[in-house]
Amino acid sequence: MNGGMMNPVSATHPYIEALLKGYEPPRSGASWLGERRARALDRANALAVPTTRDEEWRFTDIAPLTRVPFRPAAGTVRPAMSDIARFVAPEAALRLAFVDGVFAPELSATSGLPHGIVVSPLAAAVSTHAAVIAPHLARHAAFEDEVFAALNTAHLRDGAFVWVERGQRCPTPVQILHLSTQNEAAGYPRCLAIVEAGAALTLIEDFASLAEIVYFNDPVTEIVAGEGAHVRHVRVQREAGGAFHIGRCAVALAKDAHYSSHSVALGARISRLDLDVLQQGEGVEVQMDGLALISGRQLADTHSLMDHARPHGRCRQLHKCIVGGAAHAVFNGKIVVRPGSQLTDSSQQSRNLLLSDKAHVDTKPQLEIFADDVKCAHGAAVGQLDPEQLFYLRCRGLPETSARNLLTYAFAAEVLDRIPVRSLVESLEQTVLAQTQMAERP
Repeated sequence: MNGGMMNPVSATHPYIEALLKGYEPPRSGASWLGERRARALDRANALAVPTTRDEEWRFTDIAPLTRVPFRPAAGTVRPAMSDIARFVAPEAALRLAFVDGVFAPELSATSGLPHGIVVSPLAAAVSTHAAVIAPHLARHAAFEDEVFAALNTAHLRDGAFVWVERGQRCPTPVQILHLSTQNEAAGYPRCLAIVEAGAALTLIEDFASLAEIVYFNDPVTEIVAGEGAHVRHVRVQREAGGAFHIGRCAVALAKDAHYSSHSVALGARISRLDLDVLQQGEGVEVQMDGLALISGRQLADTHSLMDHARPHGRCRQLHKCIVGGAAHAVFNGKIVVRPGSQLTDSSQQSRNLLLSDKAHVDTKPQLEIFADDVKCAHGAAVGQLDPEQLFYLRCRGLPETSARNLLTYAFAAEVLDRIPVRSLVESLEQTVLAQTQMAERP
């Protein structure tokens, strides 16, 4: 496709124009992909960076993001396997690793794939599996009014592709590992997972850094679950402390599909995840778990949408925030029940723990119900550690600091213990234990 028709100039917002300076025309000959990238580029040029004057961003000030002159990642020295070993889940015999957005085959593991399962860099799969990819790529994660999704789609060149054919069960978790190594670089990770009817997949997305640097990651993930499919999705954001992470995940569920999401946010100076789940068929089952553990001056924002567009849907959502220092957590969870979506059973709980006087949480659960035979509920609680529980532990010989750390860990464990990858649970539990010892410091 002619790159000249996709000239990234005259952006509405100067910061967007700066991010698009590193834009590269598509290398693929797929016209459908070029057209989607062109449309996304048009939208990125037309949209502005959201501010606290925008309702969906009113608690989340990303002005610090716009003060850093991020550039596209340049060629870099690849890390060795020993450098990334601490991030690798042993259970995940299938792995795609990306360093600063570039596929790293020497750090990946894709051999021994059983019949009916594809784990591949997206750039290669666009040519070999276009008929599978074209109906879904950039079709579920809307970018018409979302500037960061538009930026990601405009920059779409590589990423991860996972396809589990009808009736197949992926025998091992698939880990997508995104590693950042370059200071002041912007990355646009992309993932498309298609799990066909009756198939099953456990997918791990992990975002990490090998150094304490400042960078920007703008990931987009699309997950499609066919009729009766089972998808377990683990997302770990443990970026460097000075990084920025603005992510979006869109999930489409067919009849009787099962989807569980386990999202953990630990790192980044400012992070946000928009998780949109669409019930496209009757009888879906959804579990959404989230945990944000932040301190210092971090800001972590989670926006979720459970869209019940068909009857007989069931969803349970639990989101927890542990906030220390002068950190700020945001949770905005919305349940929508569309007309005709009877017998929906959907609920969400937002539970938040403040570890210092300067810690801050904004939580906003929402219900929009347009059907009458439904059962929906939401609840939110913000508080500090229970003095009676602290007293109980101290009476049994625990020092106050140890008692506080133990109770904080127990608060997080309810979410962590449901992650379906044991080694990841153990690793995250150790991280929580270490961070709770510092979280109360301003």
